[in-house]
Amino acid sequence: MTSPVIGVLALQGDVREHLIALAAADAVARPVRRPEELAEVDGLVIPGGESTTISKLAELFGLMEPLRERIAAGLPVYGTCAGLIMLAEKILDPRSGQETFGGIDMIVRRNAFGRQNESFEAGVTVAGIEDGPVEGVFIRAPWVESVGAQVEVLAEHDGHVVAVRQGRALATSFHPELTGDHRIHALFVDMVRAAG
Repeated sequence: MTSPVIGVLALQGDVREHLIALAAADAVARPVRRPEELAEVDGLVIPGGESTTISKLAELFGLMEPLRERIAAGLPVYGTCAGLIMLAEKILDPRSGQETFGGIDMIVRRNAFGRQNESFEAGVTVAGIEDGPVEGVFIRAPWVESVGAQVEVLAEHDGHVVAVRQGRALATSFHPELTGDHRIHALFVDMVRAAG
């Protein structure tokens, strides 16, 4: 699989930036809004945005169950910020009715690093990413409170877990798609290729 087809869940959030980053990392990138579009991709990115809104729109567009099923069946998936929340098995402080897709055995805390006006950028050393730290953009970012035995912690910031991997699922608290540094997207594209 030279150029895998990777979808970006296009219900809400920074979809365009992920499409650009995936294309730069040698993937065929396309937006996904319907179950039939989901069925055509080799991997999926769940972008940042607002996790409660993503949850509601996934239900509205008939994507909640198809997403859960494909992720459980091993679809390679990468979530950033709200996407990390959507991949969690449990949210510490969910909004009423908020659900997740699951996929990573972790408990997360929403908006853990503070409100919008407390957003920041920081260099983050990520296991498996060479040539120095990646620039992490943290916008109302969550952090991972705890992980199960199968979860590999890839990065921490200020003592908090901000990047994890479990099998074919990858997640970061921060937004690498906003920086022009496509190394994490390249790592994910390699994961999709390896899944075949």
